[in-house]
Amino acid sequence: MIIAISITLFFIILRFTVTVFNFVSNPKLRRVNRTYTEMVSILIPARNEEGNILNLLKSVHQQDYENYEVIIYDDESTDRTFSICSAYAAKHPHFRIIEGAKLPEGWTGKNYACYQLAKQAKGDYFLFLDADSTIKDSLINSAIYRMQVYKLALLSLFTNQVMQTAGEKTTVPLLHYLLLNLLPLRLVYLTRNPAIATACGQFMLFDAVVYQQNQWHELVKDKVVEDAEIMKTIKSASYKGEVLLANDMISCRMYKNYSEAISGFSKNSLAVFNYNIPGLFIYILVLIGGPMIVLMTLNFSLILFMAGLIMLTRIMISLSVGQNALYNVVLHPVQMFNLVVIAFLSVQKHLTKTNVWKGRFLRD
Repeated sequence: MIIAISITLFFIILRFTVTVFNFVSNPKLRRVNRTYTEMVSILIPARNEEGNILNLLKSVHQQDYENYEVIIYDDESTDRTFSICSAYAAKHPHFRIIEGAKLPEGWTGKNYACYQLAKQAKGDYFLFLDADSTIKDSLINSAIYRMQVYKLALLSLFTNQVMQTAGEKTTVPLLHYLLLNLLPLRLVYLTRNPAIATACGQFMLFDAVVYQQNQWHELVKDKVVEDAEIMKTIKSASYKGEVLLANDMISCRMYKNYSEAISGFSKNSLAVFNYNIPGLFIYILVLIGGPMIVLMTLNFSLILFMAGLIMLTRIMISLSVGQNALYNVVLHPVQMFNLVVIAFLSVQKHLTKTNVWKGRFLRD
């Protein structure tokens, strides 16, 4: 019991320290007043996105960067995605849509879509956006400034998350919570070690010349968590990459209800652990089982200390990413329960070979 409590407190303090580092270092994309003129290719892979894609296209058209092209790749959609995008492109000369081909063996759908988009792009920068995102003024200028000043091959942003239903609020905050109390984001840029790497596929801005020389999506063509794998590959090749918080310049509504969120997170949570099932279970045990043991001690001082660190962690992370701190503190137990559900389903899908997303089986 003493050993379990000691391990639990050690990891809570360690994660709290990482959170404090991220909160103080404030790894956000800074807004700049400069205006750039480089050509930016905005590349959007889309599969069955009829409910999202128009909001993104309108936000791109309304933002303040002028020299850009938009290419949408319709990845064998079975809904109205193609017709919606075609109608919009017909009225806006910066936009065009290409119809996707049959997915080749050995590729995931998104990686192949991005690979095909890059072949069509003509820009100095390739900006890959998810179809459920919405962008705002200053985003592209600020991102290009960061790319040039820091000489980056890739800049990735963790977007602000839009949550409207109770199901979203009890699941989606896990993304930033696990990120910001496990990884000091500044170290992704500051260290050369490719093991210290992550990225967010919702916003990936590449130097086009470096991309074309290396074909990053082709190199990770079979990876489910392709964004982090690309960042690792970039660092392994001695290029510079950076990950920041979006500072409310791009937002995304990842899922629209509880079942979508559980299904979406469970498709790749085991992949984050490189399909190491014992590793995932040990992490869950330490993260959730440890605090349960502390609660069982009925030691008020110990429980208060633990609860205080967890609450402060939730507050700092919530403030950093523009989420409601009170909601995340109150809903913390429910979110931890949902994390267990996500981990269980992820393992189940892996073992039964039933990991499906948007009608396609994902290879592990």
